[in-house]
Amino acid sequence: MSPTTLSAGPEHGHVTFLGAGPGDPGLLTLRAVEALASADVLVAEHEVLDVVRQHARQGVSEVHTDSDPSQDPAPGTGTPQLTVVDGTSTAAATPAVRDAAHLVMEAARGGRRVVRAVSGDPGLDTYAAEEMLACAAAGVPFEVVPGIASAVGVPAYAGVPLRDAQGADVRFVDARTASDRCWTEVGASDGTVVVSTTLDSVAAAAGELVSAGRKPDTPMTVTVAGTTTRQRTWTATLGTIAQTLKQAKVLPSPDGGRPVIAVVGERSAAAQRDQLAWFESKPLFGWKVLVPRTKEQAASLSDQLRSYGAVPHEVPTIAVEPPRTPQQMERAVKGLVTGRYEWIAFTSVNAVKAVREKFEEYGLDARAFAGIKVAAVGEQTAKALIAFGVKPDLVPSGEQSAAGLLEDWPPYDPVFDPIDRVFLPRADIATETLVAGLIELGWEVDDVTAYRTVRASPPPAETREAIKGGGFDAVLFTSSSTVRNLVGIAGKPHNVTVIACIGPATAKTAEEHGLRVDVMAPEPSVHKLAEALADFGAKRRAAAVEAGDPVTRPSERRPGARRRRSTT
Repeated sequence: MSPTTLSAGPEHGHVTFLGAGPGDPGLLTLRAVEALASADVLVAEHEVLDVVRQHARQGVSEVHTDSDPSQDPAPGTGTPQLTVVDGTSTAAATPAVRDAAHLVMEAARGGRRVVRAVSGDPGLDTYAAEEMLACAAAGVPFEVVPGIASAVGVPAYAGVPLRDAQGADVRFVDARTASDRCWTEVGASDGTVVVSTTLDSVAAAAGELVSAGRKPDTPMTVTVAGTTTRQRTWTATLGTIAQTLKQAKVLPSPDGGRPVIAVVGERSAAAQRDQLAWFESKPLFGWKVLVPRTKEQAASLSDQLRSYGAVPHEVPTIAVEPPRTPQQMERAVKGLVTGRYEWIAFTSVNAVKAVREKFEEYGLDARAFAGIKVAAVGEQTAKALIAFGVKPDLVPSGEQSAAGLLEDWPPYDPVFDPIDRVFLPRADIATETLVAGLIELGWEVDDVTAYRTVRASPPPAETREAIKGGGFDAVLFTSSSTVRNLVGIAGKPHNVTVIACIGPATAKTAEEHGLRVDVMAPEPSVHKLAEALADFGAKRRAAAVEAGDPVTRPSERRPGARRRRSTT
């Protein structure tokens, strides 16, 4: 990417100093999202770039740290390595070491709306005040959008309240810059101390507090990667934290410089963390779950998995292509306009997309559905129709499938139905259940191939190795074709991976490929499948806790013998 020219001009722009929170993208405020959507230039620290860029408008220029984040100085303690990135380009950028405040002001002087995004909160987690003062001195208008400070958000996600009913005093300390006087003051207090430090400096910070007067048996929690699905928390005391981290085999470690939040104090509820650790006790916390569907189809399923604490990884197993002979589809679409059909039934989001594309080819829009009843097989298909401007007349009240659609479909009545024909655009490999059912109800059906499904290209080598090597904790199979196609393009999942199937037919296909099915949805719904996997994870976690064993993910289990396919 070629560097964007940020030349100064007579017109002053505007700068928004924005707190991106401690790591969870869901902690961005509504005001932050609004500011990002209108930004011309985005200046972001490397660690928050992925959090904020998804809310920036297309074509925004990005300015971010170019160096390895593990080698970066602590926020605010050094001059960042900044690279100006033109959002419309994909070539490599030329690094440019520039002062952040100067860069921000220069962009603003060009009349641009600049968002300066930092981790946590601009007023507590970084030294953004220096950049604000520079803007003020130069006459550049600015505003501040507060964020969730790491020192507050991380303990909340770790299940460690900072205050109790008595309202204990809370002190915040940055161990990287704390003076002897600072340690003495917090050591003399009996309140809660929240320490921002690094993993390899936790023991030293604990020692400073003991030297300053805190008792060695004072409870202490240490959280790394807080508010993310990589979060991990240890509970100990000031005197035992070094040994606790050593026993957990996290020190010595190459990533010992990772930032952590430590909470110290008798009233910090560290002793009750087992009951209050709501985030890390989610049923699928940290599980890497393979979702072998197209990105459009996987979106809502992935959101549901994230709500259970999982990390979904979407791998397309099928690709959608136009039919080999488009004439049949063209005749059917023309028939919609000329009044040939009483109903049109959509059995997938891809069918909606295929018809919409054909409409656009002919210069038509949703008004062409006037006078035609529209059916959708389920909620996702209905949402795709609504996005097209069409509100479906019929969506199954029960099971979201062809069978469920038939249960609610009215029989043909020559008195009330002037036309007896149904247009059914669908995939080339669709089953005949719906066609047969509609004919039985007295309807004539134009069963039209609207699109073809073909096997997708293999995923990257890294993903294939993770699938075969046990890098995934679970895989969700939503149809027999996803089983066949995934095995065909990426190989068979490792025996430690939990296999979850949407129904008996899919489970049978999985077993035919040598996989043991661990989870099956109680009904054929992707959301019920995700719920079933979450229930499996919750029971697995509860069993480990009851047995006094550490809670691990399936990918962390390496049995001596390979798991065999179930014979039942």
